[in-house]
Amino acid sequence: MTTVVKHATLDVQGQRIFYREAGDPAKPTIVLLHGFPSSSSMFRNLIPALADSYHVIAPDHLGFGQSGMPSVTEFDYTFDALTELTVALLDKLGVERFALYIQDYGAPIGLRIASRNPERVTALITQSGNAYMEGFTPFWEVLFAHATDRVTHEPAVRELLTAQATRWQYTHGVPADKLELVSPDAWTLDQAYLDRPGNKEIQLQLFYDYKNNLDGYPAFQEYFRTHQPPTLIAWGAGDEIFAADGARAYLRDLPEAELHLLDAGHFALETHGEQIAALIRDFLARKLT
Repeated sequence: MTTVVKHATLDVQGQRIFYREAGDPAKPTIVLLHGFPSSSSMFRNLIPALADSYHVIAPDHLGFGQSGMPSVTEFDYTFDALTELTVALLDKLGVERFALYIQDYGAPIGLRIASRNPERVTALITQSGNAYMEGFTPFWEVLFAHATDRVTHEPAVRELLTAQATRWQYTHGVPADKLELVSPDAWTLDQAYLDRPGNKEIQLQLFYDYKNNLDGYPAFQEYFRTHQPPTLIAWGAGDEIFAADGARAYLRDLPEAELHLLDAGHFALETHGEQIAALIRDFLARKLT
């Protein structure tokens, strides 16, 4: 049976937010939150793999994908603001409780939601979604330098927005025999979105704001310790953006979390999509009963 995936746009707090949706709304909901520099397109294969048993929603953050892209002078791009839009979208869709799949930028957004609204979150699935200082790699050195001195370090940071850097995000950490599983459409689409006039300025602003996510880590970790949400960790062991130590760190506060280090890089869904889908289905079948 073919899965029907709906592609829709809603006005949320005056902004145009695009989302993908599939499955029966009467079934448990999973919200998929993408990272940089991607969009809900990164879940193009995962959505139909889950939609027979779950109601799946995958939005594009503002400034990404098919969502609106107001300029940096028209909208204050912060992770707090993106969180507010995500919550408002779910409220508008009438989604009260949901599991969260968080990857990269999706982590500080999703974990803000979870720590502020623990009663709404049924489970967490983190795939290179960092919440501990242990996860940071040398990749971040120029970004943290940029956060303290934007003028000096902006030229180096802009290199992270080039086609070469975008392709690297998809191919690093991937074993040679699995590279052919990574669709070049993925990085080509991401780069097309990045190359829109004004988008690089949006990304630079979010790079600058990222340091504020670290201030939220104690609250995220307290949420883990206090509420012990069922947590599945499916992480690329070869990820050079958020290292495997960031995955292992979750076990400090969530000793019952299920950890799977995959022979993959940052975008593990590209090479291990079927395995991750199977892990999610098995995990949620046990934890949401």
